[in-house]
Amino acid sequence: MNAEPFPTGSVSTESLPTEPARAEPVRFDTKIAVLLREDLEPWQRLNVTAFLVSGIGPSVPEVIGEPYEDADGTGYLPMFRQPVLVFQGTKETLTAAHARVLSRALPRAVFTSDLFTTGNDRDNRAAVRAVPTAELDLVGLAVYGPRNAVDKVLKGARMHP
Repeated sequence: MNAEPFPTGSVSTESLPTEPARAEPVRFDTKIAVLLREDLEPWQRLNVTAFLVSGIGPSVPEVIGEPYEDADGTGYLPMFRQPVLVFQGTKETLTAAHARVLSRALPRAVFTSDLFTTGNDRDNRAAVRAVPTAELDLVGLAVYGPRNAVDKVLKGARMHP
């Protein structure tokens, strides 16, 4: 058995393609996180997550990456430049996280149970506006900010399965 990867003289290793350099994983200083109430139906979890994260991009433009393009030159919309982490917790966990996010003044979005009964943006905003902060029946919360601060807001929540 030959110890060399190629028989001597048959192939020059200089002509072989090199492996691409492995980049270190990107570690973001910030975090985008969604906290869902654990008793939601699957369709509600998806709906709430989509609505909540839609508020972060326009409010925090630095989280949006560059537009995408495939090999044929077809363009696609830009998306978040970092992952969105999804957590779940009890109603009490959500209420506590809401109080913490307000005390830290981090960018946030809320979804209340009332929004399942409305059908448009105007009625959604009116439904939230009609309820005092301490009485909101929260089913979802999105938050963006420094990793440590977001981790503290989400204390007691667990990753969504």
